[in-house]
Amino acid sequence: MVGLAGVILSLLLLMYLAYRGINVLVLAPLMALLAVLAQGDLPVLGTYTQVFMAALGRYVIQFFPLFLLGAIFGKLMDDSGSARVISRWIVGRVGAERAILAVVLACGVLTYGGVSLFVVAFAVFPIAAALFRDSGTPKRLIPGAIALGSFTFTMTALPGTPAIQNAIPAPFFGTDAFAAPGLGLVAGAIMFAGGMAWLSWRARAARQAGEGYAGPLGARPVPGGYGQSTVGAAQLPAGAGQAADAAAEEPRPTPSVALAFAPVLLVILVNYGFLTFAVPGLDTAYLAEPRYGATSIDAVRGIWSIIVALLVAILFILATSWRAMADVRASVNQGTMGSLLPIFNTASEVGYGAVIASLPAFFAIREAVLSAGGGDPVISLAVAVNVLAGITGSASGGMSIALQALGETYAQLAAAAGISPEILHRVSALASGGFDSLPHNGAVITLLAICGLTHRESYVDIGVVSVLVPVSALVTVLLLHAVVGSF
Repeated sequence: MVGLAGVILSLLLLMYLAYRGINVLVLAPLMALLAVLAQGDLPVLGTYTQVFMAALGRYVIQFFPLFLLGAIFGKLMDDSGSARVISRWIVGRVGAERAILAVVLACGVLTYGGVSLFVVAFAVFPIAAALFRDSGTPKRLIPGAIALGSFTFTMTALPGTPAIQNAIPAPFFGTDAFAAPGLGLVAGAIMFAGGMAWLSWRARAARQAGEGYAGPLGARPVPGGYGQSTVGAAQLPAGAGQAADAAAEEPRPTPSVALAFAPVLLVILVNYGFLTFAVPGLDTAYLAEPRYGATSIDAVRGIWSIIVALLVAILFILATSWRAMADVRASVNQGTMGSLLPIFNTASEVGYGAVIASLPAFFAIREAVLSAGGGDPVISLAVAVNVLAGITGSASGGMSIALQALGETYAQLAAAAGISPEILHRVSALASGGFDSLPHNGAVITLLAICGLTHRESYVDIGVVSVLVPVSALVTVLLLHAVVGSF
C-alpha cells in the first residue's frame, strides 16, 4: 500500500510541479526516484542508471530522426515564407468574414503537412488577429481556433499525418501512419465539425452580447518559461519568436502558392508512396540479424516512411527556396537545436514510465488498467493512454509511457481476440489527444502566451475543442469498432 501511494504521489507531483514551471528533464528522474524510495528496498542509483536512462536512450534512438527532421522542416517552412503564403491563400478563398474557419483550415493544412504546431501558431497568429479584429470576432477565441486546427484532427486522427503522435504506435503494433484510415477520418470529421460548431456558437453569442474584438491587438510575447510543462514551449524551434518579430518588421520574398503547398503535399504523398510501392520491393531480411536489432520490416516501416517523406520535403524546400531565405544555415541550425529539448523532454517521461512499470506497486495499476475495458484491450488501451497523457500533460509522453509499459501486452491480447493491430494504433493516437490538453499542458501555455491571453480568458474554448470534442470522437470510434470492426 505504501508503494502504491508513493507511485500516486509521484504522479501528482509530476503534474503539479510541471504546471508550476519545473523542467521535466529535472522533474521526471526525481519523481521516478521518489516512487522507488517509497518501495522501501529497491536500489535508487541502479534504477536510475539501468532502468530510467536505458529507457530514455532507447526512445531517443528510435524517434530522434522524426523530431530532428520535423523541427527542421517546420523552420524551413516558416523562414521560406511558405507557411504565411498558405495561411493567406486560405483566408483569401474562405473569406475574411469567416475568420474562425479560415484560421482553423490554415492551421490544419500546415500541421497535416508536418509543420510544428508552435511554428504554425507564430505564423498564423498575426493573420488571425487581423481577421478577428476586422470581423469583430473576440480575440479570446483565437487560441481555440488555433488549437482546433493544430491540436486535434491533424495531430491524431487523419491517416498519414506525420505528427509524432501518429508515429509512436507503429513499432509497437507493426503498423504505419495510415492505420485504420476510415475510423481516423470519422474521428477527424467529428473533431472538426464539433469544434467549429462550438466556436461558431461562441462567436454568435458574443456578437449578440455586443462584444467585439475587445481592444487593441494584444502583445505577442515570446514565452519565457520554456519547459513549463512536459511539452510546452520547449518544443518551440529555437529563434521562432525572433523570426516572427522579424517577419512583422521587414517583408521577405515569398514563394508562389503552388510552391508553398508543394512541400506539404510531398510529405503526404511520399509517405504513402514509400509504404505502398517501395517497402514491398525492399530486401529487408537482414533486419532479423542481431546487429540490426533482430527486428522485422513491420516494426520499422512506419518510421522509415515518415523519415523519407520529411527528408524529401526538406530537400525540396532547400532546392526551390534557397534564395528566398535570409540564412539557410541558420534556419537548419535553429531547427536542429529546436528538436533537442522536445525529444529529451519526452524521453525523460518515457524513462519515468519505465521506472514506474518496473516497481512492484505497478502490478496493481496494471491490473486496474487492463480491467478498465471489461476485458476489451482496445477500451483498456484508450483509458490508459488518455489518463497518462492527462497526468503528464503530454500526448506523446503519455502514450509513450503507456505503450512502453503495456504495448506488448495489448498487442498479444488483441492478437488472441482477433483484433486488428490497426485499431490499436489509431486508438492510441486518438487517446493521446484528449486529456493531454488540460490546463497544465505546455502547448496550451505557449499558445496563450503567443496570443497574449490568459487561461481565464480563453481556456474554456481550448478545453472544449481539444479535450471534450476529441474524447467524444474517441468514444465514437470505440463504439464503431465494437459494431463494425476496424476500417
